[in-house]
Amino acid sequence: MLCHGEGPLCSLTALLVVVLALSRSPALACLLTAGLYLALHLFSLEPAAPQSAQRVLRPRGAAARIAHRGGAYDAPENTLAAIRQAAENGATGVELDLEFTADGVPILMHDETVERTTDGSGRLCDLTFDEIRRLNPSAKHWLGNKFQGEKVPTLREAVVESMHHNLIIYFDVKGHANQAVDALKQLYLEFPRLYNSSIVCSFMPDVVYKMRQADRNVVTALTHRPWHLSHFGDGTPRFNSSWKHYLYMMMDVILDWSLHSFLWRLCGVSAFLIQKNFVSQEYVRHWASKGIQVVAWTVNTFAEKSYYETVLESSYITDSLVEDCDPHY
Repeated sequence: MLCHGEGPLCSLTALLVVVLALSRSPALACLLTAGLYLALHLFSLEPAAPQSAQRVLRPRGAAARIAHRGGAYDAPENTLAAIRQAAENGATGVELDLEFTADGVPILMHDETVERTTDGSGRLCDLTFDEIRRLNPSAKHWLGNKFQGEKVPTLREAVVESMHHNLIIYFDVKGHANQAVDALKQLYLEFPRLYNSSIVCSFMPDVVYKMRQADRNVVTALTHRPWHLSHFGDGTPRFNSSWKHYLYMMMDVILDWSLHSFLWRLCGVSAFLIQKNFVSQEYVRHWASKGIQVVAWTVNTFAEKSYYETVLESSYITDSLVEDCDPHY
């Protein structure tokens, strides 16, 4: 999929042609297209300063190696142990998932439920921080016995640990836009160093837009995997119902076109985090020409990492810094 032309002008021209063909009304087509162009011009946010984005995305002037969920293969994901292990294994940074407990405490957790990674059960929205703190986030990890005593960390604890090891932080916001923006804004106020050592990312454009509105100095990125509304990461359809499956596939096409046509500009992002199967030299060059850097996920083999570092010269997110492994979705 990955629809990318020569920017908003190309997209608006295509939209003009489509509306004209459907409505057969030149006046309506021109009015709608002009309105969208004006809205894009009025409401688009400027990206963070290029020098800040460069310090975050290429902190040593070269492709960065980011440990996915702290390095989900090398240590229990989204734990302080994972952050420490990532630093020991030579990571440039860590990608951490932000979620919230029932009582509003920001924590590290990828899923909306706790079954996959802990010895507990239930939805995050039904569990308080005290209840989640009693769970063992190492319980289901293949190296769990090596990481006894770990607890699900708060967002602040993870930030402090990451800064202690001089790691770049990729905050992956799963949802709860207003709540997440408030929590992150407080962290940036408490730790100004984060402006040059972190980036806020999300699949949801509203999260990124609201973060840029709240603080124009924060570096941001849109995360994307084509067909993610209709399919899981391993390619399995999300829905058994045919009509629902094809409806969400249609929404995927619209989302993909929107992200590559105008949402990147509207949100003022500095990077695109894209699933590795859709990254090419042409794709990297396309976004570089617009001042946008491409970061691929999840790059898990030595051969792939070598390609990204030497050929694409592009940063990547990986589940392991030490050996080849299957991807975590």
